[in-house]
Amino acid sequence: MFDAITLDQLRTFVAVVDEGSFSAAGRKLRRVQSAVSHAMANLEAQLGVQLWDRSTKIPTLTEEGSVLLTAARRICSDVDAFKRTAEGLVGGLEPSISLAVDVILPTRALVDLCREFAVKFPTVQLRLYADTLSAVSSLVLDGVCQIGVVGPAAQTQGLERQHISTVRLIPVAAKHHPLAQIQGPVATQVLAEYVNIVLSERGGSRPTADQGLLSSNVWRVADLNTKHAFLRAGLGWGNMPEHLVLEDLASGRLVRIRPSAWGEDDWILSLSIVHRPDLAKGPATRWLLERMAELCLRDIGPPQPSSP
Repeated sequence: MFDAITLDQLRTFVAVVDEGSFSAAGRKLRRVQSAVSHAMANLEAQLGVQLWDRSTKIPTLTEEGSVLLTAARRICSDVDAFKRTAEGLVGGLEPSISLAVDVILPTRALVDLCREFAVKFPTVQLRLYADTLSAVSSLVLDGVCQIGVVGPAAQTQGLERQHISTVRLIPVAAKHHPLAQIQGPVATQVLAEYVNIVLSERGGSRPTADQGLLSSNVWRVADLNTKHAFLRAGLGWGNMPEHLVLEDLASGRLVRIRPSAWGEDDWILSLSIVHRPDLAKGPATRWLLERMAELCLRDIGPPQPSSP
């Protein structure tokens, strides 16, 4: 008996509730009222449950009907999603995309990218990984992710690389740190007296060498948020992406220092999109590649020559 229940009956059931009456549902579905009433009577008979209280002029849902309405809506929604997914696959839309990003990527750009992606491609599953340095490119090289966003130090042999923007790194220390009290360039031998906090990889088969070390007293962290917190706490000094410390610099919580070994130039690191040469670029992948570049341009600025 239940096997004979059709999707059309469930859609009619939902339409009657949403439109408020059998006649209004008929107008929406372009059917005569008697056809709607007949469909509801058949559904009740097949379920063995009274969906409608017909003791009033306008039928109202019974308690059982209210319970089954939730299930009916879910079934209709699932079928619609099923159809959209199938239509997308027929049109070449990817069932899923995996993206790996370096933690230096501005969070705002990443959030906006994912928000827009969810609206534009609701049937495509998005898997997101955040890591550091060559760990990001390794995820792409190993086939775990299709697309990566990496900095210049990442090992990308075997990958196609598109330069999309730059990230400016600024050496900083907490306002109460001894280095923050020094006006002008700071000699390397002075920097060497204090802990240099650097971002390091968690591990992997393609490690990246430490960048910008001016002290033998080094603390390595694998998370940019941890590094940020350590710097704020005055545990050491180190480079941070400018977009992450603008508020700290404005409030005086962090102070920019100027290592004499680096002169007055900021570190400017290239930000690139990488993928395997054999990547199949479906509609969602093409959109993601283009939109990522646009959002980075918005939040960081245009590509510039990167510092060594």
